[in-house]
Amino acid sequence: MKLRLHFVVDPMGWLCISVVFFIWLYNSFFIPYLVLLPHFREGHVSKLVVAGYYLASALCLVALFRASTTDPGRVPQNPHIPHSERDQWELCNKCNMMRPKRSHHCSRCGHCVRRMDHHCPWINNCVGEDNHWLFLQLCFYTQVLSLFTLALDFCQYYYFQPLSKVDMEQFSSRHELALLRISTFMGLLMFGGMSGLFYTQITGILADTTTIEKMSHFMDQMKTARKPWQQTFAEVFGTHWKILWFLPFRRWRPLRDAYHFPSHV
Repeated sequence: MKLRLHFVVDPMGWLCISVVFFIWLYNSFFIPYLVLLPHFREGHVSKLVVAGYYLASALCLVALFRASTTDPGRVPQNPHIPHSERDQWELCNKCNMMRPKRSHHCSRCGHCVRRMDHHCPWINNCVGEDNHWLFLQLCFYTQVLSLFTLALDFCQYYYFQPLSKVDMEQFSSRHELALLRISTFMGLLMFGGMSGLFYTQITGILADTTTIEKMSHFMDQMKTARKPWQQTFAEVFGTHWKILWFLPFRRWRPLRDAYHFPSHV
């Protein structure tokens, strides 16, 4: 599969995505090293738990990488517009270029994006028609990884048996009070933040609207019939196969006419 990488030159975005990557790195290496793998070697946890943790970690990293490096749907310069579809296009008053309706101009990126939801500094990229599904996967797998981490931290405190090959007094003074408590704080913060964001995204998809359209009261002006939830999700993820909605390795393909949109604000 040939992928085109898309990078946004924004120092603030680089800083934000570095923070996200550090949190992933911390919970994907320190927690297994301190909790998961020692208890696995002594038979306190199963191979299924270890495999599930690393699978969630890998999917989270892949979704982060692809969401941040995938073109969100940038409108090209001087696009070819068929005469029959010209009423579905409009002139952007910021970059003076023609764009499909329901597109939006991102002031940080400096171009228009098809069906733009918002610009997310935490992935240093816009969330638009072509990478919205990857952003949803990132939110989902971040919640899964955060729950895994919180469960391991809880079990370390209250459930797991003491490790026979580790000096527990030394472990508690050097690691448990610092590293695991930091992990618990980050897990609660990431899970709470991502849960709220994920809920907002899901409700927006079900209503077939974007975050920008919600803020501009676009839905109050739309008088179209609401689509079935399977159809709206299939359009966002680019496939009707529900199992593929969870895989970030594939290529997205539009299911709807790229330039056929309802009336814009």
